[in-house]
Amino acid sequence: MIVIHHNPQCGTSRNVLKIIQDAGYSPVVIDYINDGWTRNQLQALFAAANLTPREALRTSKSPAEELGLLDLSVSDEALLDAMQQHPVLVNRPIVCSAKGVKLCRPSEAVLDLLDTWPSGPYFKEDGEKIIDEAGKRLI
Repeated sequence: MIVIHHNPQCGTSRNVLKIIQDAGYSPVVIDYINDGWTRNQLQALFAAANLTPREALRTSKSPAEELGLLDLSVSDEALLDAMQQHPVLVNRPIVCSAKGVKLCRPSEAVLDLLDTWPSGPYFKEDGEKIIDEAGKRLI
């Protein structure tokens, strides 16, 4: 089973979902922007991905700056609170598979979590080739 915490408005998140699907998987897709987060969910995901709340904080195209969250003195607890109130503050996508949990930025990082990859050649949404004709990872 593969689970992707997905934001359909995010190009990287769309790329990751497409890679997973093109590899033949039917992932569980969690639209966290609409569904939101629980504190336990965030803590478990971050622990499994070996991330701190600060490392998982989306600093661009989010309200992080306006909320004063970029200041390094802001505690992890305060970041978790803000992430619950503003789900977009969590960087994405976060993917869970039998191989682990990972923040998949750049999108080709998801290949580390898959046993099977899409057939090559394979290109991301922006045209960048990530798998060659022989099925070898390029990035």
